[in-house]
Amino acid sequence: QVQLVESGGGLVQTGGSLRLTCAASSHTFRPFIMAWFRQAPGKEREFVSGLLWSTGNTLYADSVKGRFSISRDNAKNAVYLQMNGLKPEDTSIYYCAGQNSAIIPTTPSMYRFWGQGTQVTVSP
Repeated sequence: QVQLVESGGGLVQTGGSLRLTCAASSHTFRPFIMAWFRQAPGKEREFVSGLLWSTGNTLYADSVKGRFSISRDNAKNAVYLQMNGLKPEDTSIYYCAGQNSAIIPTTPSMYRFWGQGTQVTVSP
């Protein structure tokens, strides 16, 4: 069973930056797709960005295009989400997710593996 562990959340002012890290616990098994979702209080969990590990192909939600960047580190078995130009509306719990598929799903129910989440708060 793969465990995903997020880190890097925190409190930042509007316009600031944070980098989230998602580390997969198993070095012998890694999901084909790694993605980031977020969920604000009272709202549904929404897709932020995803990466196909084998090719490095990426996908972004329109709301974060040009501000967020997803990347991978093969040696560390980790995925990163670099968040720049943060806005108060980016405030959420951010979750790392993994799935074995050939395309990047944007629906939470399509993902089998989840991390525990890390809080990101952007102050006005």
